Amino acid sequence: MTDIEIARTISLNHIREIGKTINISEDDMLLYGKYKAKLPLNLIDKKKVAQSNLILVTAISPTPAGEGKTTTSIGLSEGLNRIGKPTIVVLREPSLGPVFGIKGGATGGGYSQVLPMEDINLHFTGDFAAVEKAHNLLAALIDNNIQSKTRSLNIDARTVLWKRVMDMNDRSLRNIVIGLGGTGSGIPRETSFDITAASEIMAILCLADDLQDLKKRLGNIFVGFTYDKKPIYAKDLNANGAMAALLKDAIQPNLVQTIEGNPAIIHGGPFANIAQGTNTVIATRMGMSLSNYVVTEAGFGADLGAEKFLDIKCVSAGLSPKAVVLVATVRALKYHGGGDLKNLKEPNVEAVVKGLANLEKHLENIAQFNLQPVVSINKFVSDTDEEIKAIQAHCAKLGVKAVVANVWAEGGKGAEDLAHAVVEAVENSKGKFTPMYDWEASVEDKINAIATKVYGATGVEFTPKAKANLRRIARLGLEHLPVCIAKTQKSLSDDPKLLGRPTDFFITVREIEIAAGAGFLVPITGNIMRMPGLPATPSSELIDIDADGNISGLF
Repeated sequence: MTDIEIARTISLNHIREIGKTINISEDDMLLYGKYKAKLPLNLIDKKKVAQSNLILVTAISPTPAGEGKTTTSIGLSEGLNRIGKPTIVVLREPSLGPVFGIKGGATGGGYSQVLPMEDINLHFTGDFAAVEKAHNLLAALIDNNIQSKTRSLNIDARTVLWKRVMDMNDRSLRNIVIGLGGTGSGIPRETSFDITAASEIMAILCLADDLQDLKKRLGNIFVGFTYDKKPIYAKDLNANGAMAALLKDAIQPNLVQTIEGNPAIIHGGPFANIAQGTNTVIATRMGMSLSNYVVTEAGFGADLGAEKFLDIKCVSAGLSPKAVVLVATVRALKYHGGGDLKNLKEPNVEAVVKGLANLEKHLENIAQFNLQPVVSINKFVSDTDEEIKAIQAHCAKLGVKAVVANVWAEGGKGAEDLAHAVVEAVENSKGKFTPMYDWEASVEDKINAIATKVYGATGVEFTPKAKANLRRIARLGLEHLPVCIAKTQKSLSDDPKLLGRPTDFFITVREIEIAAGAGFLVPITGNIMRMPGLPATPSSELIDIDADGNISGLF
């Protein structure tokens, strides 16, 4: 059966029953129908957060379809619950871009899903819409002020850095001109759209401690300069109050359930190749307040989501995972070993062995953070015993446990061995992780640290535009901020064609965007775009709805 067919065989529990399993009364939940609810921030307990065990799920460099981090995260949470370790899985919300594009939804797969999958993959509780509206409100206020003759802040339209966003892949919006049509239609200028997952509002939502912190961060958004070179922030436009009001419900995490009836929290949705790639600090703390174990995931490979989870989110929020699960698949290792993307289902032990260099580099990176890794081999039907044994033998040589997880086919039952291995890693935890760099280092040194230590680059090259951006950052006094590097997920380098474990390469930073409200800088490398495009045959062509309202084609 397909994922959506499997999901439809499950009799869902009312969300009030899910709340009861973690001691939340119905009065403490904002219900969105029978199967979804928002949780108030007053449920967060700092003492319980400090006592809970946080487990991060990441992956090797993925194939275009992804390697099943979300499926593994959900399955692991089911497995931990099955062996008597009360666990909540905390995930990101899906973006409509991938849902209608190539990757599909983000609710897991097979018998390792969060439900109701149709709702979660589509509009869910409206969080993405709220982020989009708050972002575009600021864009409208900026252009309105530029047009104004009575309350103008004297903004130089040529310096405005704030774009617009929408939750859809649309390459035609990467570069546009607005304000055409005469004097009553605004001031003509070039701008562009980003996808909502790359919005600084999304980043702020994911890093804010509470509503007041959210409002403060919104006010610190850097907009551009006046004609006399004075910096302008969102608070100068009196924008942050209204923007925060639009986000008053979106800041509350969403409670849903897994296929096996365990609680799941889903909140926030930044991509990891163009943003920080992790769910909200609030959601993570909420899960840790309500359960002894919390499983969470970070987007794409460990060079992207895990690095940002640790160096930005954990440092900012004072969190530290007790263990890291590195998801590997036979197909991805074949891909990194030179296997043809079209033939990854065919047995090829030689390609798997060659591809292990990519796995080894990610394990080295986890060790650099002073964290204990466990390799989870996400099992596919096409995998052979010889291919799996090759992975386990290599990991054994490195002193790392590699466990087969058959979570798509078996759900929590297929993750019990992984759950035991993770508990062992948690109990042997060395303590707090070690960041890859000091926030107080120079921007160049922070980028260099990630490029050389995590990616394995020889060094970093900065274009003239990036060097000009560095001077602007220094002038604004923002050099102390961490860096959230935008880079292809397909390679450890910034060249998507360099698979495996590339060596002797340089990372090219072509520009550096400022996300002063979120509290980080965004160095953009290679040809990475913050507004993806749709593939030749988008997934949306498979999605339909019948006369009874039943949706089909989601995956």
